[in-house]
Amino acid sequence: MNYEELMNQDVVELKPSGIRKFFDLASTKKDVISLGVGEPDFATPWNICEAAIYSIKSKKTHYTANSGLLPLREEICHYLDRQYDLKYDPKKNVIVTVGGSEAIDISLRAIISPGDEVILLQPCYVAYEPAVILAGGVVKYIELTSENEFKLTKEMLENAITPKTKAILLNFPSNPTGGIMTYEDYLPLIDIIKEHQLIVLSDEIYAELSYEDKHCSPANFEEIKDQVILISGFSKAFAMTGWRLGYLCANETFVKHILKIHQYVIMSAPSSAQYGAIEGLKNGQKYVDAMVEQYRQRRNYIVNGFNRIGLPTHMPKGAFYIFPCIKKTGLTSVEFCEKLLEEANVACVPGSAFGEAGEGFIRVSYAYSIEEIKVALEKIGKFMEQFNENHE
Repeated sequence: MNYEELMNQDVVELKPSGIRKFFDLASTKKDVISLGVGEPDFATPWNICEAAIYSIKSKKTHYTANSGLLPLREEICHYLDRQYDLKYDPKKNVIVTVGGSEAIDISLRAIISPGDEVILLQPCYVAYEPAVILAGGVVKYIELTSENEFKLTKEMLENAITPKTKAILLNFPSNPTGGIMTYEDYLPLIDIIKEHQLIVLSDEIYAELSYEDKHCSPANFEEIKDQVILISGFSKAFAMTGWRLGYLCANETFVKHILKIHQYVIMSAPSSAQYGAIEGLKNGQKYVDAMVEQYRQRRNYIVNGFNRIGLPTHMPKGAFYIFPCIKKTGLTSVEFCEKLLEEANVACVPGSAFGEAGEGFIRVSYAYSIEEIKVALEKIGKFMEQFNENHE
């Protein structure tokens, strides 16, 4: 029996994650310095942990409401209003999810009918394309460029829209580029989004990690707010990756139908994580601010280091990644990362893992201490010196 034929062929044809595939290779070597992991190196603030522990001791270990604990939804709304001037009703507009990933998945499944086109911006997070395909959608790519700091322009969007376009998935600040969109950047896009009735899925998981400009959401524009599904969570800003807790905010109709999928496949997000998140939103901002300042210092240090080495990178204004260009080496991004791992024992992620537009770049995370980054830069510098000598 050919068991492959019994599987959903869309699943069979999915490519494994380019990130995981590379790090499986890196895990076979000893003493590797990794600049590839996309998660904070900070521990979850203790007040959050303590609140979760107390909830368990208090036997609050049962299912919550499908949408999540009402006190958590209320705190999410207070937080979004306080931080970004975004107003939502906790009883009508919010669903607490198992990470931002679940929020993206169930939103896409709720809005896409077979054959609907969804615009993705390359380079983009590796999970977006599979999520669209598994929901029955068709991916339409817009390629962003480093020359434009990986921003989306009016002309790019207009050229990508067809009669079949249903939605666009945005991720600013961006993984893998660190690019952002300001209010002024979004402004020319609003009329187009409204005219074509595009649903905007806005993955804002890195919103707090905006270094120069205050984060702006497409939902800040009242003209299209009801077309926006805002997706975020606690993984990055609150150093809670392992807690698997996210949320989405949207208009009441969207929430009603998205919630049906969440009810059937998840029931509710983990209760202890929700109690921890309530504490984080109420009393965790000083910890977030301290982590963001550390990331800012690391960003400046690593950008200067890569530019000095001769692997140019723009100064990212968000997230905790840089996206250096390695085109001058003549190597593909996979070849470069393989050689860097083999000869320098440093692991980065090939840009091609984030789509064809990422070829010629590598993703480097600076969610590491300055000391670790310093050692990695020294090794990469020696690697490039040797490489240049061998190719003169």
